[in-house]
Amino acid sequence: MFAIPEQFSNATKANLESQFALLSSLTSKTFESMEKLVELNINTARATLSDSSSAARQLLSAKDPQEFFQLSAAQAQPSAEKALTYSRQLASIASGTGAEFSKAAEGQIVEANRKVIALVDEVSKNAPAGSETFVAAVKTAISNANAGYEQFSKTTKQAVEAIESNMNAAISQYSNVAAKAPAAAANTAAAAAA
Repeated sequence: MFAIPEQFSNATKANLESQFALLSSLTSKTFESMEKLVELNINTARATLSDSSSAARQLLSAKDPQEFFQLSAAQAQPSAEKALTYSRQLASIASGTGAEFSKAAEGQIVEANRKVIALVDEVSKNAPAGSETFVAAVKTAISNANAGYEQFSKTTKQAVEAIESNMNAAISQYSNVAAKAPAAAANTAAAAAA
């Protein structure tokens, strides 16, 4: 009879240790992602500042309105492409972080379930006669919880895939519009000059 409280105590200790390990891992992944995000933003800010200075110098050197509009139109495409690149890099960081979090959480849940089932099996060996129904009910509850988690996990993955697909479609549409922008600006400049 004394083995059961000790088994629960050991299981609780192991569970706390694994939760601490998970928390440490997730914290580390969060900091790595934040570092990537800060680096991306700093590099983007530097490039934008440099590009803006260069663009301003070019626009100020325009000799007439037509040249000004032509220069503006020529700068629209590279700016749009840089914005798309930034969006893709940002999405990549977010997607990678989400995948790491999901992977860590799934591993933790699988391990916790394995430990709980092992504990129930071990305790059920020492259980008094007549408790088989209770043990079977506990195992069924664990099995049902696992099935629910698997369904939730599958649905979440499908939702993430749908969001990524929609984002890629939006980026593609934006890219197409941005590609047409210089031609539209040039036409506007030509019409303004005429």
